[in-house]
Amino acid sequence: MTPPQRRRRQPLPQPPQPPPPPLPLPPDSKEGAEGEGKNPERLYIITGADGERAPVDLVTLVVARAEPPSSATPEQTAVLRMCAAPLSVAEISAYLGLPFSVVTVLLTEMLAAELVQARAPIVRQQLPDRSLLEAVMHGLQRL
Repeated sequence: MTPPQRRRRQPLPQPPQPPPPPLPLPPDSKEGAEGEGKNPERLYIITGADGERAPVDLVTLVVARAEPPSSATPEQTAVLRMCAAPLSVAEISAYLGLPFSVVTVLLTEMLAAELVQARAPIVRQQLPDRSLLEAVMHGLQRL
């Protein structure tokens, strides 16, 4: 007699999951094929007509120098509150959810009004000076 053959059970096919519902758009945005829910008019309003830029890059540190004036835009007020401690321009851009180019124009206006101060990041040497290491070594040997 031969032992009975076992048949493997096949898993049941999973029904296809429906795609997740689209996220609701903000009330001031327009949906379009090219913009995919972005609103370029709003960015133009934030940056103004001239669009001049200060020479800042992604790692430039920004520190608030004053309290937000009553005439400040919501974006300027947010920058001044965030920059109580030094923040890089990249961090400001990420926290505000605005492109780097818009943030640079916004910071240019704030630098001109002396609301913020921008400075280059502190660059540290990768290796200590050899003469300093030798002086420490000689001092330890004398002990």
